[in-house]
This record gives sequence, structure tokens and C-alpha cells, in this order.
Amino acid sequence: MSLTLHNFFRSSTSVRVRAALNLKGLAYEYVAYALRKNEHRSPGYLALNPQGKVPTLETPQGALSQSLAIIEWLDEAHPDPPLLPADPWGRARVRSLSQMIAMDVHPLNNLPVLFYLRDAFAADEAAQAAWFAHWTNTTFEALETRLSNEPETGRFCHGDDPGMADLCLFAQVLNNRRFDVPVDPYPTIARIYAACLERPEFARAAPENQPDAA
Repeated sequence: MSLTLHNFFRSSTSVRVRAALNLKGLAYEYVAYALRKNEHRSPGYLALNPQGKVPTLETPQGALSQSLAIIEWLDEAHPDPPLLPADPWGRARVRSLSQMIAMDVHPLNNLPVLFYLRDAFAADEAAQAAWFAHWTNTTFEALETRLSNEPETGRFCHGDDPGMADLCLFAQVLNNRRFDVPVDPYPTIARIYAACLERPEFARAAPENQPDAA
């Protein structure tokens, strides 16, 4: 199966999908876009993904956007190893944990939002960092409570094998480093992040290991 990933090395949504592809053992062509140069707004890319966001995965069936949708498609098209549990409750829990990061943290802290704060409200880098930290910590406090108390948590977010929630957690912790948001206040999150780092599939997905890293 031929797969092409259109992405940006530092994008946390791209990190999620790269790690998912690695966990599945799937080869893919890597196509890089420099977001600060607006390469993702080019006519060619907008024809592929009208939303003009990364990542986009080109598959034999067509182009697919939105990282969680891509991950779920990969899991259904290539079920081994699974990224979501087999039972309905487990699948719902993993989706819930994933969405805490993908829907409550990332949309408030991605580049377009930070640029809008800068351009419309004259928010300097310190103000942008404070905004980023506030919304990250608000969700991470609740995420830490859940992961530390819910019995389904194991070595990873759900059990002892990595899944979709770990992809989201790993990418977000990496992103937090750029804004000096420490993981130390969240020992369970820190433990799971460390477990992810021990897996080469996650390490290979990190921004510093991509061909367009700068």
C-alpha cells in the first residue's frame, strides 16, 4: 500500500500520525511543509486538503485529513498492533483521553491561534507562552487525575501497550517543551511519556528526527 504523509516536523498532530505509522510498521513517503512560510496554503496543497492544515495522509483511496481520523483509519485498515481496545468501553475511554488533548488543548494552542493573539491583541512571546501554559495545565490537571485513578491505566494510558491516547499525550508533552511547560507536576503523565520514549517508534516520530528539522 502506497502512503504519503504531508506534514510538518514540529506539528504535534503530525507527530501523532508519524508514531502511529511507525507502530503499525508502515512505510510512507514524507512530504514536508514549512508552516511559517505558509507552504500549507499553496494551491497544490489546498487542492489536496481544502482546510490547509497538516497532516494529510494520501492513501490509495484518497486523501485523509484530521489526525485522529487518520489514526482510526490506520487501525481499521491495519489492525495489528491495535491502537484502540477491542471492547466498546475501552475504545470509548481511549477516545475520551485522546480528545482531551486533541480537542481541549491543541485547538487553543496551535500556531494560527498564537499568531492571532500576536497580531490582533499585540500578545508578545511571554503572553503567548502564558496562554499556552494556562490551557495546557487546565487539561493536564484533569488528565493526570484520570490516569492516576482509573484502573484501566497501565504502563501506558490504557493497559500495557501503546495506543491512540499515548500518541496524543506523547506529542503534546513534546510540544510543551517549546513553551517551558514542565511535566514534573504530572507524575503519571511523565511516567507514560517516558514509557513512550523507550519505544523506537515514538522516538523516530519526534520532531528532531525528521528530515525537515531545523
